[in-house]
Amino acid sequence: LMLKSACNTSRPLLSRAPPARSFRIIARRSAGLVAAAYFGSFLALSTGVGAFQAVAAGGVRGFALKNKSSSGLNMCASSTDVKEEYQQLCAKLRTISHLEGTMGLLGWDEQTIMPSGAEEARGRQKAALAGVLHQAKVDAEIGELVKSIERNIGELSTVEKANLREAKEKFEQNSRMSAELASKAALLESQTYQAWVRAREEGDFKAFSPHLTAMIDLRKEIVRATKPDLDLYDGAIDSFDPGMPAARIEVLFQELKEGLTPMIREIAEKVAANPEFNTIPAPLRGGPEWDPAKQALMCREVAEAIGFDFGRGRMDVSVHPFTGGSHPSDVRITTRYSEENWMEGVMGTIHECGHAMYEQGRSGEQLDLPVSEALGMATHESQSLLWERCVGQSRPFWRWATPIVHRYFPHTAACTPEDFYRAVNVVKPSLVRVEADEVTYPLHVALRFEIEQGLFQGSLKVDDLPATWNAKMESYLGVLPPDDKLGVLQDVHWSMGALGYFPSYTLGAMMAAQIYDKATVDIPELEQRLEQGDFLPLKAWLNQRIHTQGSVHASADALIEDVTGKKLDPQIFLKYLESKYKDIYKL
Repeated sequence: LMLKSACNTSRPLLSRAPPARSFRIIARRSAGLVAAAYFGSFLALSTGVGAFQAVAAGGVRGFALKNKSSSGLNMCASSTDVKEEYQQLCAKLRTISHLEGTMGLLGWDEQTIMPSGAEEARGRQKAALAGVLHQAKVDAEIGELVKSIERNIGELSTVEKANLREAKEKFEQNSRMSAELASKAALLESQTYQAWVRAREEGDFKAFSPHLTAMIDLRKEIVRATKPDLDLYDGAIDSFDPGMPAARIEVLFQELKEGLTPMIREIAEKVAANPEFNTIPAPLRGGPEWDPAKQALMCREVAEAIGFDFGRGRMDVSVHPFTGGSHPSDVRITTRYSEENWMEGVMGTIHECGHAMYEQGRSGEQLDLPVSEALGMATHESQSLLWERCVGQSRPFWRWATPIVHRYFPHTAACTPEDFYRAVNVVKPSLVRVEADEVTYPLHVALRFEIEQGLFQGSLKVDDLPATWNAKMESYLGVLPPDDKLGVLQDVHWSMGALGYFPSYTLGAMMAAQIYDKATVDIPELEQRLEQGDFLPLKAWLNQRIHTQGSVHASADALIEDVTGKKLDPQIFLKYLESKYKDIYKL
């Protein structure tokens, strides 16, 4: 499960979330870094260097432990032997899953209700568990079982073959990560994050530049060690989205840029001539009438209506909204509420419910096995964004939800469903990614992808980042950052080593549009059902076509082709945006 997350996606105009939000990582999929390095990152962000150093030290001790047992597996296994070996392998994989679930609970507790005085102790606890977890992941018997089963792979079902593929990939990558490299990563992430915090506060990229250079060099070193068959940037991306190389993303993003740039320009010209298009009714602009306690009750009602199972989950408040927990039977989401930014609570809740329903919907038959896990970050984002954007920012949704808002907040009684719909779909170029709307957001991601690609290929120097960033912002979005704080220093990702993560956001948005487009074909009168508050058919369809599939497919392209009949197609996403916003802005 996700250990740490935030709604790092587009938000309505009312949203004013801090740019330094944390980001979502699925530790199981991110095999390029071992447990201590990742968990250290979470602590560096939320509990400070002291606890982080405990993770680094404890993690190294854990990594130094090697399982030297040898099973002496039969070289000529019969069909029965293969099945027995497969069950032995699954038993070990389930143990790893249970340990990861325990780590997930520690992470959730840390971000919600843990007393501040427990930070150092929690750091040591997570460090100790990280060591045990890594030891389980590099157990030599896993490798021996995999090799033996592969000799008779024809005896396995499609799902079992996929599980073996995932187990082999994880074992090999974890085994290639030395204790020394893990320690180096943990300590450098701590130092780089702290340097970023200081540099961002002062708007001083030059102070951050040497730290970022060291982090990029480290990520290259990790890719070379754990994924020697991949190009450097492909390896970085693969940690978050398996089977999605940079060359494929480059083609997808280029097509998006060509379609979005003229649309953004046309909308801007329309608003300049008719400012009323971006004017939000006064009752919907935020204020003391938006009691956070009432917002919480309203958001719980919405979450339950769209399908979040409170019998297998819970919803709480945290500084950074995230989805966590220990198991599909225990999925925990958080959100936050603000009088001035009431929409963030609603849309954040829907977004996290999308992630949570994916986790709650995973295959019951394959639970606790790698094949049941989510297929990378783009796929996970597709589920949160489908619910947030395709549903939560749609006319049918607000025709259903408007009376609910009126009931909790009578001062909005004069606002129509159309008022709400337009308020959550304002398009306006923004300097900050997390404040961007769904039309301009992909260009923020494309910019970051192109910069990362240049850094890994060596065609771009770290010292040249501010100038490159500003030039692309002005070219793509028509806005120029006044300083590095609102420019190249706005995101936390690079300081924590998450290079290759950004593409997931827009890949997920494209997947969401394509999946939803298919759902409207397969589910009779879907939008009429949504308008009536009948969300079950959509949830059941997603559960069957996406959630229970887990990691059966090797890549997002393979999954999306199985579900929709074609690989990821940017034109479907562009068609969705053009149809929606040409109508809103009368283009």
